[in-house]
Amino acid sequence: MIKVSVVIAILNEEDNIEPLLSSIRSALAKISYEIILVDDGSTDTTLEVIDKFGGPDVKVIEFMKNFGQSTAMQAGIDAAQGEYVVTMDGDLQNDPTDIPMLLDLIENGKWDLVAGERRNRKDGLFIRKIPSKIANYLIRNMTGVRIKDYGCTLKIFKNEIAKNLNLYGELHRFIPVLAALQGARIHQVEVKHHPRIHGTSKYNLNRTFKVISDLMLMAFFRKYLQKPMHLFGTMGSIIFLIGGVINLYFLILKIMGNDIWGKPMLLLGILMLLAGIQLITIGIVLELQMRTYYESQNKKTYTIRKIHSFETK
Repeated sequence: MIKVSVVIAILNEEDNIEPLLSSIRSALAKISYEIILVDDGSTDTTLEVIDKFGGPDVKVIEFMKNFGQSTAMQAGIDAAQGEYVVTMDGDLQNDPTDIPMLLDLIENGKWDLVAGERRNRKDGLFIRKIPSKIANYLIRNMTGVRIKDYGCTLKIFKNEIAKNLNLYGELHRFIPVLAALQGARIHQVEVKHHPRIHGTSKYNLNRTFKVISDLMLMAFFRKYLQKPMHLFGTMGSIIFLIGGVINLYFLILKIMGNDIWGKPMLLLGILMLLAGIQLITIGIVLELQMRTYYESQNKKTYTIRKIHSFETK
């Protein structure tokens, strides 16, 4: 039985592969483990280096092209056979010596996911640290999942939590939120962080806009995934009611003999009526889609942690 599956998405990390594998093997020498490397369309000699330093403890998944970190992580998780799944970066900034500590916490604690919080983060202030702090603040407050460092890839999950994350797009940044949707108990602990020595960072400011877009999606998932009508129906009803009041006012003016044609407020009232109807209709359609999603795949709208039973005395 494999205790830990270490999943690493890699892209052009040829100089980091040998020290990465060596450090993981050293850190997990007393634990049954497997290393799953997902090559996300590398264009350097990363695969050749893996062939040279790999072994029976290493499984390699080679993508035909670059699909992105979330997809690569999902492919690695799908292939993981361990009781626990660890995710980490392939640039040597995460430290494999933290994995035994994370494993101890999740085995002996009440947690389903233990996330790392980078201590003394070794990254640029303006390009990475400040945008990260802003993003972490927004995610905490919009999703209600209150951990300090969403950007740290080093995490450990119970296998059943990892398998149901369903990562796609750029959602790897929101793994704690996706886990929380399953009811996972989440803990964060400080971990070591090292400066990048080899290769170049794949991070740039363009990712900030992707985070904002995904954050809106996560906020919706967190609050309205199973009840979209509560959002769209409520908004639609309020807008429809305001539009109705405006149009009723102009109807009274018309009955009293006033000329109301072309009034901007009249046009606003009509638009609000139409918008309200449209939002309510969207809510109904989404409700039907959610029912189809769950019922067609025999999915449950709940997750069970444990069934308690008591013997008859």
